[in-house]
Amino acid sequence: MYNGRRIIASLVIFVAILTLPFFYNRDKANKGPEINLNTPSIQQLAVKQCIEPTEYMRANHMQLLNQWRDAAVRYGKTEYINSQGKSFKISIQTCLNCHSDPALNTSDQFCVSCHKYAAVKPNCWSCHFEPKGTTK
Repeated sequence: MYNGRRIIASLVIFVAILTLPFFYNRDKANKGPEINLNTPSIQQLAVKQCIEPTEYMRANHMQLLNQWRDAAVRYGKTEYINSQGKSFKISIQTCLNCHSDPALNTSDQFCVSCHKYAAVKPNCWSCHFEPKGTTK
């Protein structure tokens, strides 16, 4: 085998360069955007709970919004009863009442930062007016 050492050395260097990103990022987990829950509306609540439990909302908020859209637009329902039996008005404003603060522009923080992180483009603002201060 001619130049066997060079070929083997080149293959080792190639494999090392190819696997470098995997080893470099091995213990680094991307936790996603940090969300500030210190909006004035949330601070004023006696019981700080969303429409549904936090873990449910993190995993299923888009499905819930789609259900709300279908219920309101297709069936004319204007009220949502959560898993604890509490009633909420079906409206994007129900969410923005707590999850926005015009002074801090936290609607950007709640909506835009997470959607950028997840690389999704919500279609909420195709029907609803976008709150002041938000960017797509």
